Amino acid sequence: MNIVQIIDGKGKRRVGLAAGGQVVLLKKAATTLDLARLALKDGVKLSSLASSLAGTQTEDYAAALKERRVLTPVDHPDPAHCIITGTGLTHLGSAAARDGMHKKLSGAKEELTDSLKMFKLGLEGGKPKSKSEAGVQPEWFYKGDGSWLVGPGQPLPLPSFALDGGEEPEIAGLYLIDDKGRPVRLGFALGNEYSDHVTERQNYLYLAHSKLRHSSIGPEMVTGKIPDSIEGMSRIIRGGKVIWEKPFLTGEANMSHTIANLEYHHFKYDGFRRPGDLHIHYFGTATLSIADGVKTQDGDIFEIAAPAFGAALRNPLKAMKPGHRPGSVKAL
Repeated sequence: MNIVQIIDGKGKRRVGLAAGGQVVLLKKAATTLDLARLALKDGVKLSSLASSLAGTQTEDYAAALKERRVLTPVDHPDPAHCIITGTGLTHLGSAAARDGMHKKLSGAKEELTDSLKMFKLGLEGGKPKSKSEAGVQPEWFYKGDGSWLVGPGQPLPLPSFALDGGEEPEIAGLYLIDDKGRPVRLGFALGNEYSDHVTERQNYLYLAHSKLRHSSIGPEMVTGKIPDSIEGMSRIIRGGKVIWEKPFLTGEANMSHTIANLEYHHFKYDGFRRPGDLHIHYFGTATLSIADGVKTQDGDIFEIAAPAFGAALRNPLKAMKPGHRPGSVKAL
């Protein structure tokens, strides 16, 4: 089941089910968060409740996408209570791309870099045999709060100080912390974990800076399980023409960690189990256009698609004009 959030033809927020070319609007819930809270209160599955609340009202899905009335599939009314994070070096092949980028600038000797050491740890211990056993910790990073999240069709800002704005086609897990402080997975969505790869290339310790960028998820949230192997397509469109495209592989069959292990190492921290908070967690990728020498430009459109996730996620890149010196501090 694929859940979407839209602004309907009357300008009201609605949550619904993507069905063919239509969005079937739900009764009693205006948002995905409302729906999730009702499901927790009634002790039922999110998908079961959504099915029971499906009404007769529909919206033209293609028109809503074209008119940019489709929102992220989940959000929080208070952006400060939405935490966006991710893990890297989790996919087979991602270490080679990351290591290759670093070696080009560092001229490193033929020895294990920190990237390869981290990837090797994942290969050896990212998939514990027992569900009760914790595997090795992954690389982890913070991306921002809910104000750093943009919806489908909305621009991804390229800050004036950025050295690059590059796509990262990924799957994101979407979670709500219940009233007892337990993380509950609502579903999965396509994501563009947009980053500054040129900044990261300068020094691996700049990874944290490179990740402090907006990102986008959606348009649809898939409830329940997702396939072990997912093949999608990542594209960059410039002036109406595809200038780069490449398939990307994700899902546990293409990862060095289980999703459960990545979830455990995020939610083991007390501060990430605050009741009522929403979490968006990116699981990583192995496919980047910068690895093929692509330099993105203002106005480029990123397109990320995978059949199981319904409509493609598209976002244009928008260069921001420099204003006052960002980060400057005034003494009080």
